[in-house]
This record gives sequence, structure tokens and C-alpha cells, in this order.
Amino acid sequence: MYNPKSAHAEEFIDHGEIMETLDYAARNRSNRALIEDIINKAATCKGLTHREAAVLLECDQPDLTERFENLAREVKQKLYGNRIVLFAPLYLSNYCINGCVYCPYHGKNRTIPRKKLSQDEIRQEVIALEQMGHKRLALEAGEHPIINPIEYILESIKTIYDTKVGNGAIRRVNVNIAATTVENYAKLKAAGIGTYILFQETYNKENYEKLHPTGPKSDYCYHTEAMDRAMEGGCDDVGIGVLYGLTTYRYDLVGLLMHAEHLEARMGVGPHTISVPRICPADDISLDQFPDTLPDDIFCKIVAIIRLAAPYTGMIISTRESQKVREKVLDLGISQISGGSRTSVGGYTTKERHDDTAQFDVSDQRSLDEVISWLLDIDYLPSFCTACYREGRTGDRFMSLVKRGKISYCCTPNAMITLKEYLEDYASATTREKGEALVRRELERLPDDRIRNLVSKRLTDIAGGARDFRF
Repeated sequence: MYNPKSAHAEEFIDHGEIMETLDYAARNRSNRALIEDIINKAATCKGLTHREAAVLLECDQPDLTERFENLAREVKQKLYGNRIVLFAPLYLSNYCINGCVYCPYHGKNRTIPRKKLSQDEIRQEVIALEQMGHKRLALEAGEHPIINPIEYILESIKTIYDTKVGNGAIRRVNVNIAATTVENYAKLKAAGIGTYILFQETYNKENYEKLHPTGPKSDYCYHTEAMDRAMEGGCDDVGIGVLYGLTTYRYDLVGLLMHAEHLEARMGVGPHTISVPRICPADDISLDQFPDTLPDDIFCKIVAIIRLAAPYTGMIISTRESQKVREKVLDLGISQISGGSRTSVGGYTTKERHDDTAQFDVSDQRSLDEVISWLLDIDYLPSFCTACYREGRTGDRFMSLVKRGKISYCCTPNAMITLKEYLEDYASATTREKGEALVRRELERLPDDRIRNLVSKRLTDIAGGARDFRF
């Protein structure tokens, strides 16, 4: 029985409710009056239910699809403006005991070289990332309780925060590791993590169990209930997502939004971020094994629908996607992207890419500076902001500010001053020139004279050598 407030995975992700929702959406794909009502509701920025979102996904009226995609652009601009947050993944270890059939880290893969970084190697990776200009990392590691225990993760987080070179410093470490206990989530919170991220991969329990035949991750309920335990352990910012292509995208989009509704209903605040990865080739993984891969137009449609259904939630896309696709979805709802990423263990300290230990192939292989230059060319404001996390504006406190339309008073100034830091310390001459021009334009756009004057002073201070201001 479907119950979004339940603590049990098979009740808040109820198969029967999903199937009824998909049937309802299919029957109403041409119901113009209903679809128009849903679009009008989405325009209020109050979000959509999983069933309403499913109807938009099935919509077979081209003019209405165009209308709600345009609305997604408007909602994105209204809530996030032109800011895009930059981050990089940091892979600590590819040792794993799970049997996930879509991931090259699976325990039976004998062709991938296994590697675990020492603390000295982590320090060198962090230095390389700081010398690019990164301030935010997403820590990644395979699930292996003996080789990658929680103590190793905690020590690694401390090493990352303690490592500084020049004006470089990692100010926020988000963590994407396997589902664990409330006690371990409390330890991660005490270590100063930002967002705890865990992808469900698929919400279809039957397919989930086929895709995860062995290892701790094979326990569907334990994995699906991880975000509840994380929030009980104090991690009030959590990030969810599915790996599109493992199961039919219709089922997984509905399951994803039901999970977001569950967190809001039971924990009082929905996900801080939603990621939208698609399955891609990797060592011993071929797309021929996965018949449910989805084309670019459906992928873009899904991004737009998530933005309308969960307007206040950050949306993340990685370098799995090409520059062309990333540019499309930035417009439709994405607010965070990775740049200059290496998905191999120890990849940042080698001049050439060595992808023999990579979790997936990187489509967008541009450097961080090239990504920032591209964002500037298309009039986005690159941001390295970590202020909300460091000021305690997390969980329901962050969402309250966003829903009241107040967060922009922090976000745009913080984006400008962190971009200014990047331009002073790391940018190429061409990127710096373009970035300075954008900062001047953004300064003029600030609607509040007091904030504009304070930002102007901070920008001058940064040019003079000061660092780490935040609103």
C-alpha cells in the first residue's frame, strides 16, 4: 500500500502506485485540458506530483511539450538565474565487493586494475585540483568494508580539508559512498561533509535485484532507505538520482519523484540535489547489454520535467554527457556541473588521461578553464560558492530561503566573488578578460544598492589579495 510517510521502501516506492501512474499518464497523453492545468500549476513554482509529472512525460502534443519546456527555462531563471556551480569528482578507490552488472568496479571484473589512494596520494590529487581552481569535490569510492572502511573515508575527508596550496582550498566535500548506518552517517556529518549523495540506480525492485545480484548493495530496501538513515544521522542535505538506461525511464522518473515526495513527507525536507546520469560505456561494460538507453530528446524532456516537479532542488549533470547535451540541459534546469573531471583513481596527478581504473568514459574532456570559458561565452555565471553549507544554511533552512525567494540575495553575490577568486588565481588571460566583463555586468544587475556596494568592495579586496568572503 502506497504511503509516502512510511519508513519502508516498498511502501513509499510502491510498485502498484507506479504502474497505476504510468497507466493514468498513458491514458491522458492527449488530454489537453489536463495537461494545460498541470502546466499552469507548474508555473506557480510549487512543484508537481509524480503523477502530474508522468502525464507531462507522456504528452504527445508538440505545442504543449514546447510550452512546458519553455516554462522549465523560466522557472530555472527565476529561481537560479544564470548561476552554474562547478565541482569535480575525486575517486579514492575502485575496490568493490558488489556485483553490479553495469559498473566496471564489480567484484568479478578481473581486467580493471585495482587501486586505493594513500593519504599522501590524496593530498597530491587535492593539490592538483586546487591548482585548477576547484573548491568543491564529490568524494567517490567503491564499497569494500575491509579495504575502504568508514575510517578510511573519514581520514580522507580530513586530509582533503587540511590540504591547501597557495590560495587554494577545498571548502566543501560532498560524499558519494555506499549505503551505511545511522552511526556512520553521524560520523560523516561530524567530519564536515556537505551533501551525502547516493544513486538508487533504478527503483524497479525486480530489475534492481537482477542488476545487483551479489554484495551488500543487492539489498534493495536497505539501499532505498539510506537517505532516511542519513538524515537521521544529521546529514540534512542529501542527493538522489537514477542511472537512466537501466530500466524504462518512465518507471524510474516516477520512482525518483516518489522518493523526493517521501523525504519531504517523512523527513520534512526533500532532496538537496537530483542527478541525471545516463549509462555509458566503460571497461567490460557495453551499451548493447542495456536496451533501455534513452535518446537525447527524451533525456532533455526529463530534465525539464524534474525542474518543474522539484523547482527548488539543485540538478546535477556530469561529464558523462557531451558539451552539446550539457548546453541543452543547462537551459532546461541543470544548476551544477562537473568540469575538468577524471573518473579514474589517481587521475588528476597524471598529465595524460589513464582510464584503466575509470568508472565510466568521460565525454566532455575539456579542462576546467575551458568549461568556464564556455559558460562565460553562453552568458552563465560560473560559481564556486560554498557559503550556504559553511554558514549553516542547509536542509530545511536552505529550502525555506529558496521558497521565499531570498536565496538569490546570497547566491549571486557569492557566485561573483568566487568567480573573481578564480579569475585572479587560475584563469587563462582570455577567460579572465571574459570573466571580468561578466562580473561587471552582473554587478550592475544587482537590484539592491547596499548589496551592490558591498559586493563591489569585496571584488576590490579580492583583487588586492584577500580571499574567502561570503554572504
